Amino acid sequence: QVHFVESGGGLVQPGGSLRLSCAASGFTFSSYAMSWHRQAPGKERELVATITSLGGTTRYADSVKGRFTISRDNRGNTLYLQMNILKPEDTAVYYCSVETLRGTYWGQGTQVTVSA
Repeated sequence: QVHFVESGGGLVQPGGSLRLSCAASGFTFSSYAMSWHRQAPGKERELVATITSLGGTTRYADSVKGRFTISRDNRGNTLYLQMNILKPEDTAVYYCSVETLRGTYWGQGTQVTVSA
């Protein structure tokens, strides 16, 4: 059974940093690309970043390029999102996810609030 536990969210001032973690279980983590999405109040869920199974390739939404870094630890079955120079518009619930042949699985989400 695929399961994610996300952590690391919180309240931070503009310009600050946070590091999100997503501990995965129930599937062969190192065999799958992973993603972070986010959903702000009243908006659709959007893709933030993706990383290939071995971490060799990453992609980012234009809105976070140069500020966010996605990474993974395949030994520890954990996905990360380092977020720097945070802006109020980064406020959202952040979700990790994996797309498999059986469907797409999501974590429960972690709230990130950027506010002075």
